[in-house]
Amino acid sequence: MKKFLNTLYITTQGIYLHLEGESLVAEKEQKNILRLPLHTLSGIICFGNVMCSPFLLGHCAECGIRISFLTEYGKFLARVEGPVSGNVMLRTAQMKVSMDPYLASSVAKNIVAGKILNTRTVLQRYQRDHGENEKCSEIIQLMAHMVRRLDSVSDLDTLRGIEGEAAKLYFSVFNLLLLNKNSNFQIKNRNRRPPLDPVNSMLSFLYTLLVHDCEAALEGVGLDPQIGFLHSLRPGRPSLALDLIEEFRAILADRTVLSLINLNQISEKDFLFSETGAVTLKDDARKTVLLAWQKKKKELINHPFLNEKIEIGLLPHAQALLLSRFLRGDLDAYPPFLWK
Repeated sequence: MKKFLNTLYITTQGIYLHLEGESLVAEKEQKNILRLPLHTLSGIICFGNVMCSPFLLGHCAECGIRISFLTEYGKFLARVEGPVSGNVMLRTAQMKVSMDPYLASSVAKNIVAGKILNTRTVLQRYQRDHGENEKCSEIIQLMAHMVRRLDSVSDLDTLRGIEGEAAKLYFSVFNLLLLNKNSNFQIKNRNRRPPLDPVNSMLSFLYTLLVHDCEAALEGVGLDPQIGFLHSLRPGRPSLALDLIEEFRAILADRTVLSLINLNQISEKDFLFSETGAVTLKDDARKTVLLAWQKKKKELINHPFLNEKIEIGLLPHAQALLLSRFLRGDLDAYPPFLWK
């Protein structure tokens, strides 16, 4: 398994990143404000007006350190990475499964089951801690029925329909999980491009970061992030990374957003509301979200299949490894991560 190191987030505008020896140096207005050994990094994410020297870009590519560029508000722009590596036989097996509707649906089915069950667990934990809610209980039962329905499904379109139906049900009761009744945070439904409320703005932001982590994890075991099973192939689309994040949306990104709101760590004044309806995080608020995200990734969790405790941030790497073992024929089926 690829060792999980650290991701460096650059949010300050006007930063210039360059290479000195084996260290990354962040400079602003001709003053060095940060120096880090490159061997401690697994990725760098730059928001907005951040510049990188060609020598730093080249050295990071050689060392396998991915550099991603996002707008100041978190929309993905581009990434810089080195040559494709990994076992060509593994990638051939990945393509074979992706192009076979039956084999692709067998993997996608387990991914969807993992997503629904993890989402269901989030709702069950809410009821356990804060008492039962009739609508929430009904949705928990419906989700259990959906997972059972997956056994008889063999086509991808039906799987995608069930996944979308489960997500819609989940977000219909998402406001129940927002315990801070003094705040005005509410969500009518899941929306993006652009997000139309503060909750969706934070969700989209963290989902983008989660895709970055999943892409790095997949490449770390030699898989191609663009060849997916649940999400269809599209030029430039990291379909397999989008597959992988489905298991982690609710337990990583959503729970981070809920904690930030329920603990009063963020408020409506931390967002920009444009005339077009788009809602984006302000610079300081984005840093608050990033700190909470990094803290969440350091929490220990028991992996039920591997039967060992690992950091939450390692989950994408663990699941990428299990997926590669399935594609090699070492496992009979892909075991999704199930939160308990």
